[in-house]
Formats: sequence, structure tokens, C-alpha cells
Amino acid sequence: MATRRKFIQNTVIAGAALSAGIPAFSSVPVSKWVSRRPEKRMRKFQSKAVEETIGEIQAFLGDSELAWLFGNCFPNTLDTTVNYSEKNGGPDTFVITGDINAMWLRDSTAQVWPYISLTASDNNLKELIAGVINRQVKCILIDPYANAFNDGPGKSEWMNDLTEMKPELHERKWEIDSLCYPVRLAYGFWKATGDTSVFDASWTEAMHLIIRTFIQQQRKEDRGPYHFQRVTGWQTDTVAGGGYGNPVNPVGLIVSIFRPSDDATIWPFLIPSNYFAVRSLRQIAEIAGAVVKDEKLRGDATSLADEVEAALLKYGTTVHPQHGEIIPYETDGYYNFNFMDDANVPSLLAMPYLGTVNRNDPLYLRTRDFVLSKSNPYYFSGIMGHGVGSPHTGPDRIWPISITMRALTAVNDYDIVSSLKMLQTTHAATGFIHESFMKDDPTKFTRKWFAWANTLFGELVLDTYRIKPELLKEI
Repeated sequence: MATRRKFIQNTVIAGAALSAGIPAFSSVPVSKWVSRRPEKRMRKFQSKAVEETIGEIQAFLGDSELAWLFGNCFPNTLDTTVNYSEKNGGPDTFVITGDINAMWLRDSTAQVWPYISLTASDNNLKELIAGVINRQVKCILIDPYANAFNDGPGKSEWMNDLTEMKPELHERKWEIDSLCYPVRLAYGFWKATGDTSVFDASWTEAMHLIIRTFIQQQRKEDRGPYHFQRVTGWQTDTVAGGGYGNPVNPVGLIVSIFRPSDDATIWPFLIPSNYFAVRSLRQIAEIAGAVVKDEKLRGDATSLADEVEAALLKYGTTVHPQHGEIIPYETDGYYNFNFMDDANVPSLLAMPYLGTVNRNDPLYLRTRDFVLSKSNPYYFSGIMGHGVGSPHTGPDRIWPISITMRALTAVNDYDIVSSLKMLQTTHAATGFIHESFMKDDPTKFTRKWFAWANTLFGELVLDTYRIKPELLKEI
């Protein structure tokens, strides 16, 4: 089992197929666009609706390489990462992130999210996603502060971290978004299918626990129960302040000790994640009122959402010397701000994608201009592409997720077309999307098997096909 840190290396690999059943990756161009998917007998899960969608879109696309890339990437989560079973009379789905054999609450949601819209014609797919929701609930109840889990009790290379590890945990980094993504998945599933079977007593218990955890991390009375340190030479893999992070002024915002990159925050109030928390709390409140009929849950979720939203209005904006009033990435409640963005979602760039701001809001547009400029220290531009990177992978590495997100939050057609073209020309002839690539040489990439990036690219093609199909003809 390996950590994400160990994939910050060049990984263009040819040779035998990987043990998970995915084809070997090669830097050699593939003749006639041969599929890079596993053989059917090796695929983890097969969906009729997904296969029909792939066939329909590939037939429409005029560009053979784009059609090939979509065909490889869109089903990658189902092909290689899901383990479906039935436990205690209900569906249960464990979803690994790819080349790390563990389930992240964030990644597992993002990996299956694009398939929700296809569940109407595929009951097996619907049950698979219900299984993800059920498994996420179990994970939250094990430990709401953990970001990644084993498939039951097992071993982790991080068992010696200076925090309260349990055998079920792969890693215990407290990130607000780890509790928001499962809410997003359950809410989206309910709205798409009308299925309320996932909202059982365990789900309700988990939602109460989410609210208690958020309140603990407002740190009004004390620093709360969570602390984390790691013996490492990688600074962003451990936490300042004796494991509690840098000091905060308890103004109503929620502390996130780690970012969605799994890197430690500098100022612990991570602004895009606090916006995401508000959105998730309002979704919990809606489900509590309409489905589970839990007035305490509805009231607690609404009250906390109102409080965090009010704090964001007061402490979640500031004036940048070049870009005017924008949303900063982090703050501490003492009016210290971090002017940057990270490719991992939730990010400033991705806020409209998550439904936390309107993409036409002038505040967001100014923030977007900042993110996609040299004012953002993690915006990189080179011969082969331009986009947002991350401290997680270091200088000059662009994350394809940020390129995809630029298109999914686009305010014009150019952002969509240019992003699709950039993704098409930077996969290093592998047929898959990677974690990051060097701005001048995409063959120097990290993470050869990163299902979130693959499926998100498929989501972009699918959304474009549904909303503005003519743009796909420009590729």
C-alpha cells in the first residue's frame, strides 16, 4: 500500500498489465485507437447505461482521439476501482482511488458522481451508488475525522501517525470536504432517483455526527479533540502548533487542518471548504425535513449553515492589490489571508461546480481571474498547457483536474473548447488522465491510475454533449 506522496515521480510505464486488470500504460502512440480498458472479464462492474452512453457519444464525436480518450476514461471507475457486495441486506460498495488501495470519502463521491444521471435506465448502477452511500456512512461513524479508509480492519503505513488511528483507517487527516462529499452524493442520488432507502437510521446518525464535528472544529470553547502530526521531512504532511494547526480567532468558521490535496493548511479556515459546508448543511436540512422527519437535525443543520454563512460574509473576502475584492483561499479570523488556489476540489475555481456560488457572480468572476493568473503562485503556464497545480506536487506541475474544472465552470465557450483540446494533447499517449504533468513535457506525469481525474474528464465530455454538443465538433 502506498501513499500519494510516493507518486510524485515520472510514471510513464509500459509492459505487462497491472494486477488490477487495467492495461499497461505506454508512451508509444497506439495504432487505430485500440481501447485501453481491461478485458470485459476483468472489469469490476459493468453498466448497460454507461456502455450505451459511451457508444452514443463516440459515434457523435468527430475526433477519433477524443472519442478514444473518452471511451477509456469515463468507465475507469467502474472498470477498475469498485467492489460491490450486499451486506446486512443492503448494497455496499468500497471504492479505491486507483493506484492507492484505499477509499477516500472525497474521491469515492467524485468517482461515481457522473453516473448518477444514468441510473434511471440501470437499476444495477443505482444499487452500486447506493452502496457507496451506505459505505460512506459506515466510514463516518467509525471516525468523522478520517479522510481515507481500509476495506475493514487492516494495516496502514500511517498507523504510527501521532493521532488516534484505528485499524479501519488508512489515513486520518481532518478535511471539511471529507464530510461534505458524502452529503453531496446522497442528496444528488435522492434528487436523481427519488430513492430514499439510503436515508436510514445510520445515515441520520452520521449526519448528526457531521454537525457535531463541524461545531467542535469551530473551536469556540477549546481546540477540540483532533490533533495530528507525522514524522516526516515533507512539511505539508504534518501539522504546526503541536498538531492543532496555527491559531484561529473563533469567529464561526470551521477549521480544516488539511486541504483536499491532503496537505496541511497554513491558515486553518479553508474558505472554499467552508462554502461547501454551508451547501452540505442546507442539503442535510432539506432531507431531514422532507424525508427522515428529524426536526432537531433540520434545525441544527440550518442554524449552523446560517452561522457559517454569516462568518463567510464578514471574514471570507478581502481586497487583492491587482484583482480587487476576491475570495481568498485561507484565513485565520485575524484578517490574515492566503492568496492562492489549489487544483484539488473544493477549490476557489470549482465553487460553481459544487453549487456554492453562482458562476456569474462578480465576486466569483474576480476570484476566477485571480486564480487563472500569475497572481496565483500555483498557476503554471508552459509550452504544453496552463492551469492550476498544487503544493502537493510542487512547482511547474499542472493538474488536469484544474483544466477540467476550468471547463466545467466556464463562463464562455472558449474555456470549454480550449480545455478539452489541452486535455487531449497532454495525456502522454496513455489514453488516461493523470494527477499532474510538467508544463513543458506531459510525459513527465504523476499517478498513472487516478480514477477521479479519468471520470471527471468523462463527466466534462458528457456534460458538453448534453448542453453544447456543437463544441465537441470543434476539437
